[in-house]
Amino acid sequence: MKAMKAMNTGEAVNAPAPAARRERGELFGPRFELFADVLSLGLATAVACLPLVTVPAALSTACALLRRRRLHEEPCTAGRYAAALRARAWRGDLAAGGVLLALAALFVADAVLAAAGLPGAGLFGLFLAVVGAVAAVAGLRACAAPTSAHGWRSALRTGAVRAAGDLPGSALVLLALATAVVCAWAMPPLLFLVPGPLAVALTAVELRVDGTRHGAARR
Repeated sequence: MKAMKAMNTGEAVNAPAPAARRERGELFGPRFELFADVLSLGLATAVACLPLVTVPAALSTACALLRRRRLHEEPCTAGRYAAALRARAWRGDLAAGGVLLALAALFVADAVLAAAGLPGAGLFGLFLAVVGAVAAVAGLRACAAPTSAHGWRSALRTGAVRAAGDLPGSALVLLALATAVVCAWAMPPLLFLVPGPLAVALTAVELRVDGTRHGAARR
């Protein structure tokens, strides 16, 4: 009766979204579908990351598919992931991956020097840890930026701005990264399960920022 009255008076009926309900006779609900998508996407991303130089492109593609799943309810299967990965501009992606590997090698070399017990090694180690954390957060947020699919210069600017301007989000990204590193260090086979949850965390942080900005613009 309330629904008929609302239809007659032109008022909207607040009903749950169809995607949030399990249909009659349906074996698996949307939460299980999300879990299956994240697992499939995580494994595909882990395989794509194996050459190491492809890490930025692999994470960027995973975040793009998760964003489209959240905004447009598109499934993010391994097949869609492979198609999106093939469609990328690989020249810029490989250049970004090469820069990442060079910076990682420099960071490891500096860490080895800091651990060698040289004078001032404690302060240098602390400085190195801070710089590494800031660079990692900015780089991960650049991977989650929608512009990373078209060019890494604008994505890196976006990542740096958001890393500095959204400290709670950056703290969540750093926590997700630290959790992933600890899990992979404790149990190396878990490395293949890390990219999916990490991409989910990155996408959730970026969507939260976008939602806040859109809300502020409407006000």
